[in-house]
Amino acid sequence: MLVKTYGSAIQGIDAMVITIEVNIGKGRKFYLVGLPDNAVKESQQRMIAALGNTGYRFPGQRIVINMAPADIKKEGSAYDLPIAIGILAASRQIETEILDQFILMGELSLDGSLNTIKGALPIALKARELGYRGVILPLKNAPEAAVVEGIETYGFEHISQVIEMLEGKSQAQPMDSGLSQTIESELNHYSFDFEDVKGQENIKRALEIAAAGGHNAIMIGPPGSGKTMLAKRLPSILPPMSLNEALETTKIHSVAGILGESTGLVATRPFRSPHHTISDAGLVGGGSYPQPGEISLAQNGVLFLDELPEFKRSVLEVMRQPMEDRVVTISRARITVTYPASFMLIAAMNPCPCGYYNDPYRECVCSPGAVKNYLNKISGPLLDRIDLHVEVTPVPFKDLTETPKGELSSDIRKRVIAAQKIQEKRFENHANIFTNAQMSSKDIDTYCQLQPEGVALLKTAMERLSLSARAFIRIKKVARTIADLDNSADIKSEHLAEAIQYRSLDRESWGQ
Repeated sequence: MLVKTYGSAIQGIDAMVITIEVNIGKGRKFYLVGLPDNAVKESQQRMIAALGNTGYRFPGQRIVINMAPADIKKEGSAYDLPIAIGILAASRQIETEILDQFILMGELSLDGSLNTIKGALPIALKARELGYRGVILPLKNAPEAAVVEGIETYGFEHISQVIEMLEGKSQAQPMDSGLSQTIESELNHYSFDFEDVKGQENIKRALEIAAAGGHNAIMIGPPGSGKTMLAKRLPSILPPMSLNEALETTKIHSVAGILGESTGLVATRPFRSPHHTISDAGLVGGGSYPQPGEISLAQNGVLFLDELPEFKRSVLEVMRQPMEDRVVTISRARITVTYPASFMLIAAMNPCPCGYYNDPYRECVCSPGAVKNYLNKISGPLLDRIDLHVEVTPVPFKDLTETPKGELSSDIRKRVIAAQKIQEKRFENHANIFTNAQMSSKDIDTYCQLQPEGVALLKTAMERLSLSARAFIRIKKVARTIADLDNSADIKSEHLAEAIQYRSLDRESWGQ
């Protein structure tokens, strides 16, 4: 007897439907075809034990299972459930007429219980797109899939519960998404707040500008000056994620298998902080079976690279193209996948090997030229993609003990949102531009025109501070954002003056 069930394969962050055809006839061999990997092939042994421990039997007949389309690699153990249900239906151990209405996925334990899988959200989205009634998944994956409205999501702990539901012996209820409650409870929930930062008003201002214009930033300062503390609070002043952004971010985390068991939706902007020993593939994604890297896991959020010069140069260089294109494409012999990579880069570094160059309280003990050599670990093309260079100095003891609490993140966020609304209107007719940081040279000429006194100020700064050519465009971009925060249609001299101070690493005198 021939029976068809339906599963799903993940390619990139999207799913595709896999048709699992089970045919049982005369003979005693087991055939599993359709380009399965070893984990899929091992399903036979798991199913024999799971069905036996559940009161069913694994047929001792000729079983042929085809997973179509046959040219797509089938990976992982999540196909156990649809294959097992197909075998039970083909051997007439269960009777059901609704197999074609659901996508089933789940890994079987030897006692028949269902273990979690990756990619539940994209699977549910694909099921809705193709008109399936719903999805049947392990219980722990159900909250994630239930976020998708318009289909039924059933979560079960054991294969026997799945069988009872398919045969109509139990009145299982689809899981309620609770989407509105999830968004409401998590949208503004952050563990860190700028209110807790004593002093450092100039650094908080720089990060506000970075958040408002989507600018990448690097903080340079001695150990203990607060660089990491400030970076961790940046997501709390970014605008709340839209539903589409939340779904896109959740899909990536789902495919990577890092969603919490009770998490249905990533509603707050991610903050990823990989260690400097990370590999190329760990940062941008890759592997034999490509998986998203840290730059994709930071989608719509912040990627924080602490101790930037300590990262391998090759690791930093592979970031350059994704930072420009906001996607990363990974090619292998059998597959090419594209992951989104739209993130804010916030980097931090010591100014020199000992960490105390330009420190007002401690003397630098590095040899002549060591500061410049340390900075040279960061390539010019990468530095060219960072708009704000911020010098961080230690907070004096007086400020630590006497300064009142700082401004709330929620108050800063209101100004950031207002500035981004201005940019949204400005770029409404531009398909791939959403913030000032994404402007091309042509856009800069259009939207960053300077008044005569501004041109004179910028000319003087370029000459006196020996600013590099790359600083010219970056200063105009940042000045445009500062003007937006000031709700000014024109870029004024004071906006330019503030932007100029954020180009310290472009000064030829730095480190000499």
